[in-house]
Amino acid sequence: MSESVETDVLIVGSGAGALTAAVTALHGGARVLIVEKSDRYGGTSAMSGGGIWIPASENAKRRGIDDSVEDAYLYMKTVIGDQVSDARIRRFVETAPEMLEFLQTHSYLRYEAIPYPDYYTEQPGAKRGYRTQSPRVFRGAKLGDDLYRMREQPPGARAQGRFTMSIPEARKFLTQTPGWRLTLFKVVLLYYLDVAGRLKNKRSRRLTQGNALVGSLYLSVRERGGDLWLNSGMTSLIENDGRVDGAVIQRGEETVRVLARQGVILAAGGFEKNDRMRQQQLPHPTSIDWTASQRHNTGDAINAAVALGARTDLMQHAWWIPVVHVPGWPRSMGIFAERSLPGLVIVNKQGKRFANEALPYLESGLSMYQAASVPSWVVFDAAFRKKYPFGPLAPGWAMPDRYIPRKVREQLAMADTIADLAAQIGVDAAGLEETIERNNRFAESGIDADFDRGKSYYDRYYGDARNKPNPCIARIGQAPFYALPLYPGDIGTKGGLLTDEYARVIGMDDRPIEGLYAIGNTSASVMGDKYVGAGATLGPAMTFGYVASRHIQSTEANSP
Repeated sequence: MSESVETDVLIVGSGAGALTAAVTALHGGARVLIVEKSDRYGGTSAMSGGGIWIPASENAKRRGIDDSVEDAYLYMKTVIGDQVSDARIRRFVETAPEMLEFLQTHSYLRYEAIPYPDYYTEQPGAKRGYRTQSPRVFRGAKLGDDLYRMREQPPGARAQGRFTMSIPEARKFLTQTPGWRLTLFKVVLLYYLDVAGRLKNKRSRRLTQGNALVGSLYLSVRERGGDLWLNSGMTSLIENDGRVDGAVIQRGEETVRVLARQGVILAAGGFEKNDRMRQQQLPHPTSIDWTASQRHNTGDAINAAVALGARTDLMQHAWWIPVVHVPGWPRSMGIFAERSLPGLVIVNKQGKRFANEALPYLESGLSMYQAASVPSWVVFDAAFRKKYPFGPLAPGWAMPDRYIPRKVREQLAMADTIADLAAQIGVDAAGLEETIERNNRFAESGIDADFDRGKSYYDRYYGDARNKPNPCIARIGQAPFYALPLYPGDIGTKGGLLTDEYARVIGMDDRPIEGLYAIGNTSASVMGDKYVGAGATLGPAMTFGYVASRHIQSTEANSP
C-alpha cells in the first residue's frame, strides 16, 4: 500500500445520513474523513425529493400540530409488526426530533413541516400531515465550485427538466391546484434572473429537494474542517482482535490504509446496481436497469462487513416503485405520484386492473410482483395527456406529441381505438375495453368498487381536486389513447446489515462488532418491509447517522 492515514471517524458514503453523521462527529470535536467512490458527492440522497419523516418535531409543534413520540411508535408498530426490534423503533421515534433540532441549530440545513399525510392514514397513531418535512430552498452559490461536484437531481424532479422546485411547489404543479401557473412562472423566472449562474453553467443554483439537503449539510461539513475524498471506494475493512479499526480505500490509482481511531460508519447505500445480488436476493424477474437509483450502489459496504461475519436482514425487500424504463437513459424514471391523477388505469396482460393505482409507491411497485404482472401497462387518453405529466412525458400543452424524445416515443404506444392500442401492447382487447368501461362508470359514481381508488386521504392528496366527484378517477374516452410499460423498479434496496438501536453492526454471534456502524440502505431498514410516510428512507438514515456519531464519541470518552 502506498499510503496510510489516520482519522477519528471514517464515513463510507456521502449521502444525507453520512453527512449528518459527519456534522455530528465534527461538532463533538472529532476529525472526520468521508470517502465516496464516485466523482460526485451526495449519493442517492442528492437525487431524491429530500423529504424526511420526523414525527413529533418542533417544526410541527410550531405550526400547532398535535403529535407525540407515543403516537409515532404506535403507528410504526401497527404497520411494521415484529419485523424490527422494539429498541430500534423506539430509538428512532425518540431521537428523530432531537436530530432535526440539532441540525437546524448547528448546520445550514432548514426544514419545514408540510401537510403530507402518512401513507397508512387509517391506522392507529397515523397523522394526516406534518410528519414529513421538506427542505427549504438553499442558495447553491454558497458552495462555489463545489456545487458542480454534487450529484444532480434527475430531470424528472425539475419542471421541464431544468427548473428546480421544492416539494410543495412540485405538488402544486403536478396536481394543478390554484396558482400553479404562477408557481411555474416563478421558478422559471428565478432561474433566468440568476445571471451569474447562467453565465457559469446551466445548472440551477436555486437548490431544492435532495440538492438543498445535501448542499446545506456539505457546506456545514466543509466549514467545520471535515475532509471528503471523491473517487475513493472502500475495498475492505481493517479488523484487529475483533474490532474494526479502519478500511482499505482505493483512491484513484492509490491504495490507502485509513485508520479510524474512534469508529467506521458505513453509509454507502444498498445493492440495487449489483446484478448478482439482485438475482440472489430480490423477487424475479429483476433487473439493474429498473432501478431509479444511481449506478454506484453495488453493495460494497454490505459485502465488506459480511466478510467479517456481519449478519444481514430484509435482503429480499426494496423501496419498490413503478418505473418507466427508457433504454439508453442513465436510469429508469420512478412514478411517484402521477398514478393518483384522474384519467388512467394500470392493467395486466389480460387488460385488467389488479390494484389501486393511487397506492403508495412501495405497495404499487410490489403489487406487480404479487399479481405476476411484469411488465404492466398504464393506459390513458388524450385528455389526460394534454393536462398532466407522466414519467418522461411532460403535459401535452408543454410537450406536444411531435416533440416527444425519440427514445420515449419508442416505448409509447398510441392508437385511435382501445382495441388497436391493446393489439399494439399485446394486451387482451376485450379485457381492456371492459376495464375502460368500468372505470368510466366509477368516474360517474365516484366510487371504485374494485380497489377503492380515491377513498383514502393519501390517495386524494395527489389527486386533482377539480375533478368531481372523485379526484383520482376520470373518464377515459378521448382519442388518441396511449400506453406505457411499467416495471417493478426501486429507489434502493431495503435489506442490509443488521444493526442495534445504536446503529452498531451485529455479528453472527448476535453481538455488536466493535467499532463498526451502518446506516441508511447499507443497514436493514427500521421500517421493515413497509414505507410509513414520505421521507421514511432519509429520516432514519439521518437519525441513525446522528445516533452512530453520538455513540462513537460517548464510547470513546468512556473508554480506558
